[in-house]
Amino acid sequence: MNKYDFDNDARFLRLLSLSFPNVAEASKEIINLQAILNLPKGTEHFLADIHGEHEAFVHILKNASGNIRRKVDEIFGTSIRESEKKALCTLIYYPEQKLELVRQEENDMDDWYHTTISQLVMVCREVSSKYTRSKVRKNLPSDFSYIIQELLHERTEDKNKTDYVGAIISSIISTGRADDFIVAISNVIQRLTIDQLHILGDVYDRGPGAHIIMDTLCGYHSWDIQWGNHDILWMGACAGNDACICNVIRIALRYANLVTLEEGYGINLMRLATFAMETYGEDPCEEFMPKVMGEDNLSDKNRLLIARMHKAITVLQFKTEAQLISRNPQWDMDDRMLMNTIDFAKGTCKVDGAVHKMTSCCFPTVNPGCPTEMTPEERSLMEQLHHSFLVSEKLRKHVIALLRHGCMYAVYNNNLLFHASIPLNSDGTLKDVELWHGEKYSGKALMHHIGMIIRTAFQNDAPCADRQYSTDFFLYLWCGKDSPLFDKSKMATFERYFITDKTTHVEDKGNYFKLRNNEEIMDMILDAFGITGENRHVINGHVPVHVVKGENPIKANGKLMVIDGGFSEPFHKETGIAGYTLVYHSRGFQLVQHEPFTSAEDAIKGCKDIKSTTLIVEMSQRRMMVADTDKGQEIKHQIAGLKELLYAYRHGVIKEMDIKQDMDV
Repeated sequence: MNKYDFDNDARFLRLLSLSFPNVAEASKEIINLQAILNLPKGTEHFLADIHGEHEAFVHILKNASGNIRRKVDEIFGTSIRESEKKALCTLIYYPEQKLELVRQEENDMDDWYHTTISQLVMVCREVSSKYTRSKVRKNLPSDFSYIIQELLHERTEDKNKTDYVGAIISSIISTGRADDFIVAISNVIQRLTIDQLHILGDVYDRGPGAHIIMDTLCGYHSWDIQWGNHDILWMGACAGNDACICNVIRIALRYANLVTLEEGYGINLMRLATFAMETYGEDPCEEFMPKVMGEDNLSDKNRLLIARMHKAITVLQFKTEAQLISRNPQWDMDDRMLMNTIDFAKGTCKVDGAVHKMTSCCFPTVNPGCPTEMTPEERSLMEQLHHSFLVSEKLRKHVIALLRHGCMYAVYNNNLLFHASIPLNSDGTLKDVELWHGEKYSGKALMHHIGMIIRTAFQNDAPCADRQYSTDFFLYLWCGKDSPLFDKSKMATFERYFITDKTTHVEDKGNYFKLRNNEEIMDMILDAFGITGENRHVINGHVPVHVVKGENPIKANGKLMVIDGGFSEPFHKETGIAGYTLVYHSRGFQLVQHEPFTSAEDAIKGCKDIKSTTLIVEMSQRRMMVADTDKGQEIKHQIAGLKELLYAYRHGVIKEMDIKQDMDV
């Protein structure tokens, strides 16, 4: 180290000296950071397209896509029976519930406690081995922090420590804290098995527990999300976009799943139900009968009510969408205002210039002279629904979490993460997309500026015109043909409800989906986002992988990994599986293919884990260390700054302070 430009660096070094006031403190931190660089890389866990399937999500989160079972197999091998391994894993996943069953079945609880606590300590020791003691300590519950630390760092192989460790475990049992300790250490194992959780979009819609998933994420130690089209729909509803509100309610009614709306977020649908019965009381609403997932417990009366509510909100959706499309002609979506093409006398409509017979033409709230105008009753209903979404505190809390932890894309350790697509021209070049004020962007700039627009919708101090456009823009992100979250020729909602000719239902996929198996295209996209190196990848979800048809989730010669295998129950028959997840640990990538999850109850009582198949995607020739990661690069910059500070101290440019000295800024 020779010299530094202290005129430019002095301010930085003086700020750094407040945290490391002398040579001893700066040197100690350098030693600590250098050691961290030589620890194994933390495990990253990737999930996409959860779609409200909270039980499967929570289970996969608890078992870390089989990572905990893999650790148990490595530790115990054949030293314990297969049934014992399953029971131990189930205990780690669901400690409170499993303990209740054990107490009912076990005759000698003290003996069981001794054996089980010893096994849990061994698993915890293994999953914590890639972290510093400081990081492990920060993840320990305060009640048992000291005890767990002692058990982790004292091994029974040391004869001098055998009695000491045994005495700790005996004391835990004799003081009646065994159950609490088992719950605590099981949660620590879950927490330390995964270093970073990546959600590649679509927490919401279809399944019953999106709000439970969001509650789980809000309590998770380290996570990020790349927003999906269904997340954007709910964010738009929270921002006050009426078309998004109607879409959210329509999808919930389509799948007869109102739990997230009513129980999760307190959205009041009584006015909608009353309006639907009054308006469509004589309409059979056959096109709007719900698609029930799982057991169909709906009575005929409830089914008909849901269908009528479904139709009422769908008509309202078409009207609110038309208003936004008319207000934003630059979206080029006039072809989606199909209410304007209906010939009410003939019962037909026009799609792409062709006339089609409609399945029904009963629209008592539609004025043929002005089809997109709301009736006074519809306007009053829309105002009530709008208010209900805006005052939902829990929805706002969850959307704020999505904003704080999320973005349109992210780059982690040479991997580009986004939900659906990067808009491309037919020749594979990045496509310019017009956003606001006539400005056009492509690739990385496009994704960045869309993120800025989304955030503007929630900024109270933003200009009114900007907030209005930002709020409107959620609809374009949901169904606009050049939206990176949709990227199709159209969203054929109207056609699927009212036209039997399935050629009108076709939604042509954008060029990204047509070209994504081309390695050169993936390399071009990675270059555009500034991602370098040999082992770089694009990881996304959005489009289910049709395993039953032989589709491979690994594309573009390994450059692209698609991990939406169909978490959502309606896709199980279509895909043949119940989702892909991805694990990226210090030795490489493993893709995990899951079969449908039955229930948490089955998992607890029968020790039934999700049946999963692990596929080796890419393994490193050497084990990756923290030094090989983005975090490692940050640490190297910190070390360089600390070395500058040492130089400054030793050459008298900055004076050292006693660590106990009062440091006046």
